This record gives sequence, structure tokens and C-alpha cells, in this order.
Amino acid sequence: MRTRLLAVLLAAIVVPALAQDARRAYVVEDDAIRESLTGRSGDAERGRAIVGNRQVGLCLLCHTGPFPEERFQGNLAPDLAGAGGRWSEGQLRLRIVDAARLNPATIMPPYYRTEGLARVARSFADKPILSAEQIEDVIAYLKTLKD
Repeated sequence: MRTRLLAVLLAAIVVPALAQDARRAYVVEDDAIRESLTGRSGDAERGRAIVGNRQVGLCLLCHTGPFPEERFQGNLAPDLAGAGGRWSEGQLRLRIVDAARLNPATIMPPYYRTEGLARVARSFADKPILSAEQIEDVIAYLKTLKD
């Protein structure tokens, strides 16, 4: 019950990215999206800002991580510390784009997939939570988090 409530709250408060360009196609191979959504690497500094921002990424609502300045980090999802050592760049990308491809029961919202979603406010329909550039920035940051 608690996880369903959290999922509903997440869907209600996450503000979708207002991407300047159309969503970009991606290919899932096994447990990863190997190719960058933008064709280039992201910026780790911008990625850290997205992960730590409670109005943009909302990552710390469920995850904890190496953010000593942030209070009240989540404990419902894996610790982000060491994420870059646990998963490849492509595996991180799929987890952010659409974690449900790996775990259909996940409470993690799809940050880039827009198809097949239920209970999405009309104003947010067909809009990703994060832009392709923001996703690549988050991946760049997570890759720096190695044990």
C-alpha cells in the first residue's frame, strides 16, 4: 500500500521536461540501452544537480547517495553510491529511461518512456520527465560513483 501511494505521489509531483526537440528513438539490447540518447556524453556536474534536485529528478525521494548536504534521503531504492561500479553506462540508461523493462513491479517512474502509461495528467501526457540531455547528464554523474 505504501509503495502504491508513493508511486501515485511521484506521478503527481514530477514535472515533465519541456524538451526543446522531439523524443529520440532508442534500442534496448538485453538489459541496456547502449547508445547515448543524444549521441554524446553528458555533463556529470549537471547530472549531480539533477539527481540532488527535489523538483527535477526527485531521485532522493527514494534513493540515498553521497549527498551529505541533503537531508531526508530515501530508503526505498538502491543506494546510488557505487552505481557506476555496479552497472554499465547502458544499464544505467535503461534503468532511468524505463526501469519497468527490467522490473514490471518497480515504483520507479519511467523518466523518458511516454507510451503505455496510466493515470497521467493530460498536461503531462506524451512528455518525458527528463529530456535526453538531462538523462545523459545523470548517467555521466552516476558513472562517477564507484566504490
